[in-house]
Amino acid sequence: MARIAGVNIPTNKRVAISLRYIYGIGPQNAVEICEKLSIPLERRVNQLTDEEILRIRELIDRDYRVEGDLRREVAMNIKRLMDMACYRGLRHRRGLPVRGQRTHTNARTRKGKAVAIAGKKKVTK
Repeated sequence: MARIAGVNIPTNKRVAISLRYIYGIGPQNAVEICEKLSIPLERRVNQLTDEEILRIRELIDRDYRVEGDLRREVAMNIKRLMDMACYRGLRHRRGLPVRGQRTHTNARTRKGKAVAIAGKKKVTK
């Protein structure tokens, strides 16, 4: 199992797919890395030589912000918004959707499990 940027990437998948397991590398960056190092897109991770894995590791360390550094930067950006008390920061602080989504219905991912209102019963006739 190859270890790049502190992440064990799957060995039986193609290189471009396996690199996506690293936080901060998406489909476009994965293909770009393969092209820069002239690694064929259909090659699998278990077919890579140690030298190729080392080149991938060095390129990612040099040119991309991934894993811990990127997570820390995103957390600091959110903390900055919360400290400024701007609208987006308040939404983060309250655990509500930040990007303008409706909250009357839906938004359960951000708001959490629905809480029943005590004392409210359905009146039937």
